[in-house]
Amino acid sequence: MSLGEYHKKRDFERTVEPRGARKVRGKGGRYVIQKHAASRLHYDFRLEMGGTLKSWAVPKGIPFEKGEKHLAVQVEDHPVEYRDFEGIIPEGQYGGGTVMVWDAGTYESLGSEAAKDLAAGKLHFALKGKKLKGEWTLVRIKRGDEKQWLLIKSGADLKSVSKKKDDESALTGRTMAKIARARAAEWDAVAVPASARKQPTAKRLPAAAKPAEAPKSLRRLREPAAKQAFVAPMMATLVSAAPTHGKWRYEVKFDGFRALAFHNGQEAQLFSRNAKDFNLRFPEIAAAVAALPLHDAILDGEIVALEADGRSSFQLLQGLETESERPPLVFYVFDLLRAAGRDLRDQPLEARRERLRKIVAGASELIKFSADIAGHSNALLTEVRRLGLEGLIGKKEESVYESGRRSRNWIKLKCVHEQEFVIGGYTPPEGSRKHFGALLVGVHEGKRLLFAGKVGTGFNAAVLQLVHEEMKRFAQPNCPFSDLPEKKQGRWAQNITPREMRLCRWVAPRLVCQVKFTEWTNDRKLRHPVFLGLRDDRPAGKVMRERAVKLG
Repeated sequence: MSLGEYHKKRDFERTVEPRGARKVRGKGGRYVIQKHAASRLHYDFRLEMGGTLKSWAVPKGIPFEKGEKHLAVQVEDHPVEYRDFEGIIPEGQYGGGTVMVWDAGTYESLGSEAAKDLAAGKLHFALKGKKLKGEWTLVRIKRGDEKQWLLIKSGADLKSVSKKKDDESALTGRTMAKIARARAAEWDAVAVPASARKQPTAKRLPAAAKPAEAPKSLRRLREPAAKQAFVAPMMATLVSAAPTHGKWRYEVKFDGFRALAFHNGQEAQLFSRNAKDFNLRFPEIAAAVAALPLHDAILDGEIVALEADGRSSFQLLQGLETESERPPLVFYVFDLLRAAGRDLRDQPLEARRERLRKIVAGASELIKFSADIAGHSNALLTEVRRLGLEGLIGKKEESVYESGRRSRNWIKLKCVHEQEFVIGGYTPPEGSRKHFGALLVGVHEGKRLLFAGKVGTGFNAAVLQLVHEEMKRFAQPNCPFSDLPEKKQGRWAQNITPREMRLCRWVAPRLVCQVKFTEWTNDRKLRHPVFLGLRDDRPAGKVMRERAVKLG
């Protein structure tokens, strides 16, 4: 390969990747391994040879045990300058995402000559880098197919890289999240003020980046905080259009878990909106809140996982429940209910938020203030829709905090259709798919559970297994939907016929999931639904169809 293919795939007016010379003279002998959070996280293994970097994408990372084999897909040659590239490849560009110099050093061919051995389909070499030391072998899987190789650990086993070192650049010492945050400058050209934008972070991190178990001090609060009574959050009302009168403030609507943080001066306790303990699920957030200079305080906010472009994604949060990946998290705080033992809920919104802004100004990068967005509501909606965000939260100026109420002083303006649904059953898997085919979901109307449709997309293998294991706990013989099978004008509806119902498996309506969809159909079914994740912060019995209201 030459650098022609490398240049053809990139727009160097948009990407900051090095253009590189056509060929660079030199003896070679250097290597680099780059951690790359593109559409899927993988590692790029590059050997300097013949004036370029011979390159392979290794989805499962470098093997450490003798005889262990990982697939390595050869890609286009890269310029030698790429050895020091660390940063962000913009969305829409080839390989868009965060790139870290994971390891770098020199290599030595243990055969005859590296270039000849590689051309022959087998290269045995030794690495001497900052993280890796030892022997490996690259073997072409099939003659005539230049792309498919195996990267095999030769020689002795190598001790695995620690969790900390795995997410630490060998070039700068930065984490993937810190590298990704350098992209914030690229947002300066859009209408949403920089102070209000969510800071981008790494797209996905592997299970190795999963934080250690929360310290015992965070698992249960000491007596003073444990006695602090739970305060139910104030909820926003979904509206069909932005208000045309009154003074309103707007913030980005996040797509995560609503969380209340209770701080007793030494420790922090996180709770969901229905008072479930969040500390063991989000130990890094609990630790960051505990470090804030607070005493007898309550913060309100949303725990989110961010895509590389800064958008919050509930689907990424599903990685917390699987062993395959764990997303980086941020706690966006937007209200202060209590501080220094004083209840602030009767104070005006602006006073509460200004005090909160000062508290989190020097906080950990895991805690951010959800800033106001200036501008007319309709223009803001157009902008957040263009950026692919979920919507806006509007809050009436001077409004007090109404605990436990869904108030019209706080409103939701959505750009996408998304809400909770109750799982009532599932269809059997077909073809190579395992566990189940599609979820059967519904909403409550009074005491009846009404069928809303099948959800068959949005799953990976790990999530399929996780959801199936959860559903097996609630297996039951009878259909929980009061309107199945459906009969219309003397004919069975197409959604689920009596014959299909015999193949379905039913579960007690206890599990709640988040689903994104394009619209409700005229017969009250979901069009193009996509599964985003399970959630346990909403009782199944309270899940109803969310309908927008008009403000008076």
